[in-house]
Amino acid sequence: MRFVIAAALAAALGVAICGFPAQAHEGHNHAEEAAPAPKLTSGNTRAEARSDAFELVAVARGAELSIYLDRFTTNEPVEGAVIEVETPAGPVTALGQPGEAYRIAAPWLAKPGPVDLIATVTVGEATEIFPLTLVVREPAVATAAKAVPGRTALMEKAAAASPALLVILSVAGASFLLGLAVASRRRSRMAAAIVLLSLSSLCLAGAPAWAHEGEDHSQPVAVPATLAREIAQRLPDGSVFVPKPTQRIFAVRTTRTEQSTHRRSIELPGRIIPDPNASGLVQAAVGGRLSPPPGGFPQLGAPVKAGTVLAYVTPPLQAIDVSDIRQRQGELDQQIAIVQRRLERYETLAPTAAISRVLLEEARLELQGLKDRRAALDRSNRDPEPLAAPVSGVVADANAVAGQMAQPDSIVFRIVDPARLWVEALSFEQIPGALEASAKTSSGEDVRLSYRGSGYADRNQSAPVHFAIESEPLGLRPGQFVTVLVTTDQEKKGIAIPRGSVVRSANGQTVVFEHTTAEMFEARPVRVEPLDGERVLVFSGLGPGQRVVTQGAELLDQVR
Repeated sequence: MRFVIAAALAAALGVAICGFPAQAHEGHNHAEEAAPAPKLTSGNTRAEARSDAFELVAVARGAELSIYLDRFTTNEPVEGAVIEVETPAGPVTALGQPGEAYRIAAPWLAKPGPVDLIATVTVGEATEIFPLTLVVREPAVATAAKAVPGRTALMEKAAAASPALLVILSVAGASFLLGLAVASRRRSRMAAAIVLLSLSSLCLAGAPAWAHEGEDHSQPVAVPATLAREIAQRLPDGSVFVPKPTQRIFAVRTTRTEQSTHRRSIELPGRIIPDPNASGLVQAAVGGRLSPPPGGFPQLGAPVKAGTVLAYVTPPLQAIDVSDIRQRQGELDQQIAIVQRRLERYETLAPTAAISRVLLEEARLELQGLKDRRAALDRSNRDPEPLAAPVSGVVADANAVAGQMAQPDSIVFRIVDPARLWVEALSFEQIPGALEASAKTSSGEDVRLSYRGSGYADRNQSAPVHFAIESEPLGLRPGQFVTVLVTTDQEKKGIAIPRGSVVRSANGQTVVFEHTTAEMFEARPVRVEPLDGERVLVFSGLGPGQRVVTQGAELLDQVR
């Protein structure tokens, strides 16, 4: 009978202790899973207000309040403003440094709850009043595990008891069973086995699992209500949160959209060419050997004037040419000798009037002509051909080396006036009423153009169109490719925004970013077409009065 009672007590104690659940460990939570905390955009308490001229954001950082003041339309930081804030401790004037936020001491931020502030901003002669409400949150405290439904109050208390208390209960139960076993003499072996089994059950099932790796799952864990970091991030709905400090780093600028009528523009491929009236080629008329002038060949980029000798070409003389020249020289020498003797006789007979003076003058002229022909023949054998610059400008291209054999019609030098350049574009359609034009280089520079004329000759299924560069062509060179935008008299209605506002999203869609609130941006899909060198025309996706990012849109698109 005693053995039955002992077994029953052991079983009851084991069941009671086994009812206490083991503590979760290493990410295992045997209770109900806790709901995930919502993702917060920023851990610092903040408030914002705006007017037609300014936008103000106040951010609480510990015992200090930072104030960011920007212009509402352009998002440009405002420096040199006077900001007076009515706080629970009285009026305080914010202090600001160039390039930084305005700051005030705020010890009253240590108390949780709403805080009403009034900021008076004075910029020059303009004054704005901004009411603000900061809601200071207190840290939330949560336990690591939730209560299991169906537990009694006694079980909850026992589960929360310390491991030492449960060990004491286990030892006491084992001692009680051991005394009963000793009292029973007839079944001592079976009683000893039951005692050992009960003691093992108490040690394995009764004692709670010990916390490990620095975690105590029985103690409450404090979960902060806010995050202390200020980072730009893309939210699940696709909008982008960018704190004001990050906007200053990105140099984000905005503008307000306006619906208006603009003239249609045509985009053409083009390249820069020299002005035909201010450029020229230096070519050799005959083949020969190049030789430098007394000052040497001109270098690339060297300025030259029209008529300046740039090189000499010495034609080569072959054996047959030398023989022919010598034969002609001999014939001329013979004729000169004959005429010379005739002239001497005429000069002797002329005083006696034996011959007329007409014959004497004709002989003199014939002798002089023969000598000139003889001298010209000698010079043709010795003097090279000079190559002179046809126009004034700079040497744009040079292919001259001393001793080089220049072929007939080969280009030795190219002279270009860098202040007079044209643009040749290829148009695949007739340009109706070209009013004005501009060109955009690969580096993003804009060049003002004026229309000169359009050709009718087909060139790769297109017609050439010439424009003269009106603005100062700094850094431009012949052969450089540009994009020509021609404004016509056709009109279209839409919203003009800078080209830098349009970016390509990850899915290949053309989007712009709208500045919805002080620190929030949303991507708007749009349909655009070129307007001029700086702007594009938006036909759908935007409305008038919206704030669109004009600078820093590519950086916002990279935020994840």
